[in-house]
Amino acid sequence: MSKKEKKKAAKKNYGPNVRKGLVVKTTGSWYLVKVDDKEIKCKIRGKLRLEGFESTSPVVVGDYVFVDINDSEKACAIVDIDQRERCIMRKAQKWSKQKQILACNIDQAILVATFIMPETPLEFIDRFLVSATAYKIPAIIVFNKIDLYTDELIEYMHEIMDMYEKIGYQTLAVSALEKTNLDEFKALLKDKVSVLAGNSGVGKSSLINAIDPHLNIKTQDISYKHLTGRHTTTYTQMYELEFGGYIIDTPGIRGFGLADMSKQDVAHNFPEMFQYLGQCKYYNCTHLHEPGCAVRDAVERGEIPLSRYRSYVNIMLDENDKYRKEP
Repeated sequence: MSKKEKKKAAKKNYGPNVRKGLVVKTTGSWYLVKVDDKEIKCKIRGKLRLEGFESTSPVVVGDYVFVDINDSEKACAIVDIDQRERCIMRKAQKWSKQKQILACNIDQAILVATFIMPETPLEFIDRFLVSATAYKIPAIIVFNKIDLYTDELIEYMHEIMDMYEKIGYQTLAVSALEKTNLDEFKALLKDKVSVLAGNSGVGKSSLINAIDPHLNIKTQDISYKHLTGRHTTTYTQMYELEFGGYIIDTPGIRGFGLADMSKQDVAHNFPEMFQYLGQCKYYNCTHLHEPGCAVRDAVERGEIPLSRYRSYVNIMLDENDKYRKEP
């Protein structure tokens, strides 16, 4: 630990055996923490567990924590969490008031999407981008499985990529199977802490194996009966990449409900809408039905993509998001 960290530990009276480490895996009941060059299996100390966290887990991958290590390095306990930065999160469940933090202290969030087997809805992409934008996390969309696309689907993919790039988001098309554009993908990850998210079956783990084979992460084919993904990654885990950087693999998710965001703030996290927000007739315009709405006028002129505006409307009208933070 640094001198500053030692002073903090002494001030909080952690005890002589407490060390600072990085959480690299969570299972819900125990945590794997990297302390120096060792990975130590830990539980959460009871007091910390009962301190009223609003998230599904008080400790997540990417957290820096203070661990009480005994001589045998068994039954070690996480006693405190260091300050967090740049967390990507979603609402935990359909009607839940809790939020699920996917990862913390990240440099960027990468959404892996596919147009077939399975198809990633554009609204899912938009909800992910809104959450990342709200917490000032650079977001990148990686379209995988392009080896399966028809010429028509390739053309459509480029239209969608062009739309998001004009808004300001970086995109990349890859194939984990045929290793297409993997050097470009590796360049995005090098020397950064990246979280990888997406629906089940889009090939997150396969992409990681393709760029760093020695990791040998377990993968599974999609369900051909329903053309949907199967959960292969069941726990969130951070991996150190041999070419530099860390990548956090997350379990596949079906929906992306927004957490800790008032409805008044939603439009602020659609970058293409932001420039029009002060031009509406009414200062409290919701951009849904009011006359003189500059955002709706921009949609009609084609200056705001229609699919993006539809995502905005669905987010605003979604009763399942009723537990989002309101002012």
